[in-house]
Amino acid sequence: MEGRLSEEIEVKVPASEAWKVYGSLQLSKIVVEGLPGIFSKVEVVDGDGSTGTIVHLFFAPEEGDDELKTGTAGPSSFKEKFAVVDDERRVKVSEVVEGGYLDKGFTLYRICMEVIEKEGQKGECIVRGSIEYELKEEAAANAALVSIE
Repeated sequence: MEGRLSEEIEVKVPASEAWKVYGSLQLSKIVVEGLPGIFSKVEVVDGDGSTGTIVHLFFAPEEGDDELKTGTAGPSSFKEKFAVVDDERRVKVSEVVEGGYLDKGFTLYRICMEVIEKEGQKGECIVRGSIEYELKEEAAANAALVSIE
């Protein structure tokens, strides 16, 4: 089984400024700070934010519970490798390489981010995000774990 989710958002900053965040390790830090109820921390395992970098993301525990928020339904953490970081095209592709979704029957979990200049609007851009995944048939119910929000 395979699937794809995508979403676009308009950002009121120039594409070059947005890419400074999306195309670097800064995005991981902002995600943890901005979504403390979802992620508790991120650790850089290897790399400087360029292609080949590996980060380890940890989901936050649910309030008042020692179990992780995602408990038995979802992953507690995962390692992600930056497969592509293209500064010229402003494209970043990362794939889960250990734990998390792979432990839940996924054979592929890929996150793609693209920062696109908004035509005629130098001070604005569009950020297109997508998640592509493949699952073993016996784990098809776990497709419900995939979210782009």
